[in-house]
Amino acid sequence: MNSKTTLSITEARKRIFEICDAVQQPDSYYTLTENGKPKAVILSYAEYESIIETIDVMQEMPELGRELKETREAVKRGKHKNWTTLEELLAKQGYVLAEKAKKPYGFSSKTASKSRKTTK
Repeated sequence: MNSKTTLSITEARKRIFEICDAVQQPDSYYTLTENGKPKAVILSYAEYESIIETIDVMQEMPELGRELKETREAVKRGKHKNWTTLEELLAKQGYVLAEKAKKPYGFSSKTASKSRKTTK
C-alpha cells in the first residue's frame, strides 16, 4: 500500500473534502484502513464508471483481450493492409457510396442575414 494515499478511516473523515478534490486527478485514489487493514477505497466517480464499464465489456466479450493482441500484431507485421475496407464490404453488399465532396466539411461563403423585428 502506498502510505501517501493510505489513511485510517478516522483521518479520512477529517480530510474528506481534501480527499474528494485529490481523487479528481487521473489514476488517483485513497485506500482507507481500519486497524491497519484495507477496508475501502475512495476514487472519482468518473474513474469508478470507467472501471465498471471495462468490467461489463470484458464480461460481454471475453475474447476481446486476445483479439486486441492479435490485431496489434497484425498491424505491426503489415497484415492489416490486406483486410477488407468498409467501402469494399459495402460495395460487395450492393451499396453505392456517394462521391466525396471537394470540401468535405466546407461552409458556404454566403452569410445568412437575420431579419430584425423592432417593437414600438
